[in-house]
Amino acid sequence: MATGAVPASFTSLKRRENGLGFAKSMEFVRVSNTQRVKFHRTSKVSPIRNSNPGQEIVELQPASEGSSLLVPRQKYCESVHKTIRRKTSTVMVGNVALGSEHPIRIQTMTTTDTKDVAGTVEQVMRISDKGADLVRITVQGKKEADACYEIKNTLVQKNYNIPLVADIHFAPTIALRVAECFDKIRVNPGNFADRRAQFEQLEYTEEEYQKELEHIEQVFTPLVEKCKKYGRAMRIGTNHGSLSDRIMSYYGDSPRGMVESAFEFARICSKLDFHNFVFSMKASNPVIMVEAYRLLVAEMYVQGWDYPLHLGVTEAGEGEDGRMKSAIGIGTLLQDGLGDTIRVSLTEPPEEEIDPCRRLANLGTRAAEIQQGVEPFEEKHRHYFDFQRRTGELPVQKEGEEVDYRGVLHRDGSVLMSVSLDQLKTPELLYRSLAAKLVVGMPFKDLATVDSILLRELPLVDDKDARLALKRLIDISMGVITPLSEQLTKPLPYAMVLVTLKELSSGAHKLLPEGTRLIVSVRGDEPKEELDILKNVDATMILHDLPHTEEKIGRVHAARRLFEYLSENSLSFTVIHHIQFPKGIHRDDLVIGAGSNAGALLVDGLGDGVLLEAPDQDFEFLRNTSFNLLQGCRMRNTKTEYVSCPSCGRTLFDLQEISAEIREKTSHLPGVSIAIMGCIVNGPGEMADADFGYVGGAPGKIDLYVGKTVVQRGIAMENATDALIQLIKDHGRWVDPPAEE
Repeated sequence: MATGAVPASFTSLKRRENGLGFAKSMEFVRVSNTQRVKFHRTSKVSPIRNSNPGQEIVELQPASEGSSLLVPRQKYCESVHKTIRRKTSTVMVGNVALGSEHPIRIQTMTTTDTKDVAGTVEQVMRISDKGADLVRITVQGKKEADACYEIKNTLVQKNYNIPLVADIHFAPTIALRVAECFDKIRVNPGNFADRRAQFEQLEYTEEEYQKELEHIEQVFTPLVEKCKKYGRAMRIGTNHGSLSDRIMSYYGDSPRGMVESAFEFARICSKLDFHNFVFSMKASNPVIMVEAYRLLVAEMYVQGWDYPLHLGVTEAGEGEDGRMKSAIGIGTLLQDGLGDTIRVSLTEPPEEEIDPCRRLANLGTRAAEIQQGVEPFEEKHRHYFDFQRRTGELPVQKEGEEVDYRGVLHRDGSVLMSVSLDQLKTPELLYRSLAAKLVVGMPFKDLATVDSILLRELPLVDDKDARLALKRLIDISMGVITPLSEQLTKPLPYAMVLVTLKELSSGAHKLLPEGTRLIVSVRGDEPKEELDILKNVDATMILHDLPHTEEKIGRVHAARRLFEYLSENSLSFTVIHHIQFPKGIHRDDLVIGAGSNAGALLVDGLGDGVLLEAPDQDFEFLRNTSFNLLQGCRMRNTKTEYVSCPSCGRTLFDLQEISAEIREKTSHLPGVSIAIMGCIVNGPGEMADADFGYVGGAPGKIDLYVGKTVVQRGIAMENATDALIQLIKDHGRWVDPPAEE
């Protein structure tokens, strides 16, 4: 489809037999490649913004190659080639200021029963002592709202002035009551005025839909007026898991639906001259989360709005998994200069969220302070708003090759590891650490086996044991990569050779035997003249490697520039994100750094795998982190995926204990996704991303789901995990755990 341009003030577009026509519309429009588009709410074509007051002409382009959807080419951040913090207004939450003129604020949420005043106060104090700027408390009913007054008063008496945020779902009257004592109200547009989603397809006439919007305004206006009266702040917080049937019927279960759901409420605030609010667009899938925030900000640029952003990946889980998912989602946006307050949602005690949250905030703050980036370049090929993976060309077998190189990369994302000479001294331990299966001491590749290894130093030619260990890896199609200098002085048969652009330009690689597989290391910020040598090289893969000492140069921006160059020149090399961490790095900083740097590219479909190096980190930890990164970016699925909420006052069971129990019994099921939800608020919606769901339905009772559909209700807690396992078996998704070798 060709790019088009239309007047910025157009009302909407409609495809007719003789071209594009105009039709009456609401705030968003559909532009389709079909011969005719009817105006009804069940269309699955995504909506786009139909006006840009700041320009006379809006450029339209296909949303992606071959897409039937025309979208405006919109900006979603201040710069794609360096980190510049997006300018926002200041929102006051009690005595804490949010916005671009202030530090990135850190927050979490209590897990106690809100009616337990003493327990909640104690937890808020621990959270405050850990350094949080805000704390959120769930308020689901009148008893909880009454307790909020006592919580606030008790904290003030104990000299704790940390702002308190009321988390509201389904309860407009409760929001009104608690607005008199708490500093901020979080409303969920998906369920504040709309009924709980039944996942029904609804159709509306224009008049019926307008009445729904009038109903929302009628329900929401009293809260806005009260927040104005008392000087309260508000978060308009859309959750992917709790969109209303009305929104999903019109916009689909999509990031665009999330944005419009929030904008319905924001327009009411604007109409009532209330501007002390922030937006959030949370999802358990980091790819969807990033896309939703970008769409939101792009739309705010069009509107001329500058409201701050609260960032978070919901139901992220626990441990390294939860930290990685949060780093991918939050870190990606911080690299683009987006985000003013953040929460890392973990299935752990809330005070444990503060440290990783601070590490992420520090990363985003530092990048913006020094404006990490590269020299300006034009970006034409990255898809900001709809995920499309750029797949690098996998190795093919060449005539005359005596070993099989097709397994050195994986089609769903590759994991490479750096191996030392010391590890070669104990081959069986090395094979196990690479997650290979052993049969009478011989290695074989498995689902989560490392694909290739980097050996910076080769064993001596007469070290037969070490060379036999490497031969056995090469025999199972594991790639062995070594630097050019090593291969020239201590040649290893069938090794792949790592070369720099400088070595290529000097011709040093021509000293290698003909047919040697080359791996090229590229920084991404080189002059185009240097990159041009790639046009004449037959490389098996490219390692994008920017030294960690280059603080001013942004790894993400350098990689974007590299991918732009490759696309512009139709070069289809596989690209591996090679990140070398400094000695002594904290584990959380490594996870957050990998998620924020490599993850920020993988969620845009840019890249084919990772190679993480840290000199003093445990090998197994680095391997697991690498696979977690790929799975968090929705690439290579090597273990059970968990959608696990962080717990709050609504939770109907001990989430940490139950999560650990379920993980222990089901973690061996790659390709299976299980949602573990403390209550029903986001349950069915977030379980759209899961195969099976375990949800608190009532105290001591569990409901089980398949997808969004409840299949068993009211199971006693002590029997629920076994019932979940039986449900997985009934659907043919169960395999027995592998026997210990």
